Amino acid sequence: MDSTASTSTTGTSGPVSTERPTGRDDGSVPADGVVAAPIRVVIVDDQHLVRSGFAMLIDSQSDLRVVGEAANGEEAVRALAATRADVVLMDVRMPGMDGIEATRRILAGDGSATGGAEGGPRIVVLTTFDLDEYALAAIHAGASGFLLKDAPPEELLEAIRTVHRGDAVIAPSTTRRLLDHVAPLLRRPSAAQDAQAEAVARLTPREREVFGLIAQGLSNPEIAAQLFLSEATVKTHVGHILAKLEARDRVQAVVLAYATGVVRP
Repeated sequence: MDSTASTSTTGTSGPVSTERPTGRDDGSVPADGVVAAPIRVVIVDDQHLVRSGFAMLIDSQSDLRVVGEAANGEEAVRALAATRADVVLMDVRMPGMDGIEATRRILAGDGSATGGAEGGPRIVVLTTFDLDEYALAAIHAGASGFLLKDAPPEELLEAIRTVHRGDAVIAPSTTRRLLDHVAPLLRRPSAAQDAQAEAVARLTPREREVFGLIAQGLSNPEIAAQLFLSEATVKTHVGHILAKLEARDRVQAVVLAYATGVVRP
């Protein structure tokens, strides 16, 4: 790894990180002189080579910084109790506590886990399409997106940035296909599904219209253009929709759309 990049190691005493200056890829400073804080990323995977590869890729970007690593769920919960993170890349199958339980605990905050967003960091689950039940469990645990472990590097980087912004469904090519794949499982009758249907029914006609476009993966500007609304108005509608559905982000809203039949594969 380049000597100017941040490095993180995880041991019995927890993650140790060194930080690097943040600017643009070309080393310049924005015209207003204000350099945005980098997105802080924690990598959780039981394979050291996978963590190292992700870390080198992420740390090569001026707006991203790896601040911790963990080899299993227990380490992840401990690391996030001590390290502030914005986005977590979470493997599913690991020895000891798996990524599903770790996601649940981190977002519940039972280990004093901190994060860059209210309710904890955004968690991107690293998955494969042959793990339907695991993917479904991650959805219910509150994952904000999904990424194939063999995704192209640029897709991984964009997924981190997009889920951090919270203003679009991350990696639609992955998330939409995965949700299509597990849709039958999402629509299994349950008390939770009844409550979700009632919440959707409380949306106004305009909110229902915006909700349908969110479920198709459209961004705020795209929704604004399609409905001839201002982006500010769309943002207000999105806020109301998330509040009524008790969804922590847009990906969770899309999951509700699949579960209630608003979107069908």
